[in-house]
Amino acid sequence: MKIAVTGATGQLGNVVVEELKKRVPNENIVALVRTPEKASALGVEVRTFDYTKPQVMLEALAGIDRLILISSNEIGQRASQHFNAIEAAGKAGVKWIVYTSLLHADSTTLNLAGEHMTTEEALKASGMDYTILRNGWYTENYTGSIGGTLAGGAFIGSAGKGKISSAARADYAEAAAVAITDETHKGKVYELAGDNYYTLTDLAAEISNQTGKNIPYRNLTEAEYTKILESFEIPAGLASAIASWDVSASKGDLFDDSRQLSTLIGRPTTPLADSVKAAL
Repeated sequence: MKIAVTGATGQLGNVVVEELKKRVPNENIVALVRTPEKASALGVEVRTFDYTKPQVMLEALAGIDRLILISSNEIGQRASQHFNAIEAAGKAGVKWIVYTSLLHADSTTLNLAGEHMTTEEALKASGMDYTILRNGWYTENYTGSIGGTLAGGAFIGSAGKGKISSAARADYAEAAAVAITDETHKGKVYELAGDNYYTLTDLAAEISNQTGKNIPYRNLTEAEYTKILESFEIPAGLASAIASWDVSASKGDLFDDSRQLSTLIGRPTTPLADSVKAAL
């Protein structure tokens, strides 16, 4: 049984491969990557995989039984890239795809949802077995900016008092490895998020607690936040998107209290305090 992972050198894919290595022999794992040289340290078979080259994908998926399709990081291109991958998987004889989607993709106001829903529909129409992991926010999406927060003296955003049920990348990676190695998860759609929610005010308080500095949360309008992000040399389109995601958070789109993630991985999700500590 061969299990392949797309985006295997990415921030999530890399950890998914490590989690799979705990569950199946290394020779049963295939890392699918655009640049094979970057995957040499993974310790598993590496194959070139390019969403824009159907023949390359078809060859990469030869002999693969199960595929973890980690959503592409090219926002705006995802739907077509994922469709190409699903089509190639079907032609190559892949039996089962586990896809990393978006929390509450069918109801959220997050502008990322459309491409995920298109992918989910393509999976369901493919004739292959599927499992959909609707991943919530990564805690690292916020803790990654702690360095700038400490330099600036405040944590900024546009999430208001929105409840955020994020989890660490390692939690979501483990969920993917668990799902693909247990056939009882076929045909399931899971809403995955952290066990406990926090607000950005709570996050600022945790940073303050761990650093001994007084770090308040400063809530901004979407336009103000976008402008500040642009001043950090973030491209205008991405800055606008990041600010809009925070506004969605303020509406509750990053909240979920079903605890399906901790149930799936058989342990509590990573606490916020641990993620903050890891980022410092």
